[in-house]
Amino acid sequence: MTEINRTIQELVVDYACALRDGALPEFLKSLTRQEASEIVSSRQFADATEVVRVLNEVGFADKAVMPNVSLFISRVNAQITSRRKKAAWPAARGSATTRRSAGRAGRTEKRL
Repeated sequence: MTEINRTIQELVVDYACALRDGALPEFLKSLTRQEASEIVSSRQFADATEVVRVLNEVGFADKAVMPNVSLFISRVNAQITSRRKKAAWPAARGSATTRRSAGRAGRTEKRL
């Protein structure tokens, strides 16, 4: 990737190597202004990079790992349940407090 003013074919090869190695930022930094403008305007480069992406996915499909989101979902569900309980608790407590106050008021009247 040290060459200057690479052809589209050379850019595709460098792109494929960078994609394979996980070095796309370095590939993009290596582009000159002229190369970048050629990439943007070249349909050939776009088609070739799509083929490279597909081949890369096929080549590394057995190594791909899908994340397990069940733990995340269970934690979110627990947070939702906790928030619902907290939201319902003050209302229930408030009504119990009101009942106690009403009961005390009645006792006070009886004493008088």
